[in-house]
Amino acid sequence: MHIKSIKELALEPGSRVFIRCDFNVPLDEYGNITDDRRIRAALPTIRYCLDHDCKVILASHLGRPKGFDPKYSLKPVAKRLHTLLKQEIAMAEDVIGEDAKAKVESLQDGEVLLLENLRFEPGETKNDPKFAKELSQFGEFYINDAFGVSHRAHASVEAITKYYDEDHKAAGFLLLKEIKYLYKLLENPTRPFMAIIGGSKVSSKLGALINLLPKVDKMIIGGGMAFTFLKALGEEVGKSLVEDDLVDEARNIMEEAKKLGVKLYLPVDFVVAPKFSEDAPVKFVTFKEIPNDWMGLDIGLASTRLFREALNDVQTILWNGPMGVFEMDKFARGSIKLANYVAESYATKIIGGGDTASLISKAGVDDEMTFISTGGGASLELLEGKELPGIKALMVEDQQ
Repeated sequence: MHIKSIKELALEPGSRVFIRCDFNVPLDEYGNITDDRRIRAALPTIRYCLDHDCKVILASHLGRPKGFDPKYSLKPVAKRLHTLLKQEIAMAEDVIGEDAKAKVESLQDGEVLLLENLRFEPGETKNDPKFAKELSQFGEFYINDAFGVSHRAHASVEAITKYYDEDHKAAGFLLLKEIKYLYKLLENPTRPFMAIIGGSKVSSKLGALINLLPKVDKMIIGGGMAFTFLKALGEEVGKSLVEDDLVDEARNIMEEAKKLGVKLYLPVDFVVAPKFSEDAPVKFVTFKEIPNDWMGLDIGLASTRLFREALNDVQTILWNGPMGVFEMDKFARGSIKLANYVAESYATKIIGGGDTASLISKAGVDDEMTFISTGGGASLELLEGKELPGIKALMVEDQQ
């Protein structure tokens, strides 16, 4: 079985191509896009179709609207696409209504139409076959280039594929790239292979930790998760975030790492504060000296130096989850320092989307990374070894 590439499709001038993109970009209070990385990531696939003189229909969701809500309109995306592609972008007023249908019919070769937010239609998140069939009428070919939602069985991702045969559906360049780096990397990494796992909760990363452990040579555990592991070692962690029900699980992971010969690193010092706020006083303490009523909110300098040493000889780095609450500058230094150390490494560096991608951007080292995933939840599920509905739907039998 393999996933079919857009290059394997017989695209011709005039072919109508429906591309499911992931334009779920952050907007400020005035409706301006604050990070267009996901839009830029979709350009190679869109341009490939335009180079073949196709009629291109783009579809995406934005946010989580409950029915029609102008606040979640894709109009800012159409504007940004116009700037990036340097051509007119037609914008439908609806998704499968009269306006969308009329605009699809009048589309000329080499033109682009963007449908309104897919989640304005309740059928999208319900994976409704009727809604999916309506969408499939818009394109002779279907391309999924939305890795960020490929872990969801939604109508434009999963149900729609049932209305296309093997010769008329495929993955776009971004989706193929995500699979190459996140899926194939785990199958055959260049060693030594290190995983850096952070974020606030063990529960959200447990599946990834268990799946990654037998595959890596070294693992760093940081962020809020580290305190559950420290508690499992019998340490006092003050008011730091701990998931008491997972202390035994953390102990098992450490024992398993020992058995497998995986070098497991935990932070040795922290930036602590009595509460999470801009005006809270902070202290720098070792992991043995966290005051009872204070909480750890970032890793300290000794931890970043330790992790830097551990990075020295690795050939592949996979990073998912920040080392502290980096959204607030006073608790961002540890994560940003580590981002700079990772950037300096000559290893293949894969960043697992979501918060980690935002952190890398804040540290200004995007260009130093080999690949930054566009999907936080989807990349995490891939790392857990799960099958993603959007990818499974595009799998075809290998030709003998």
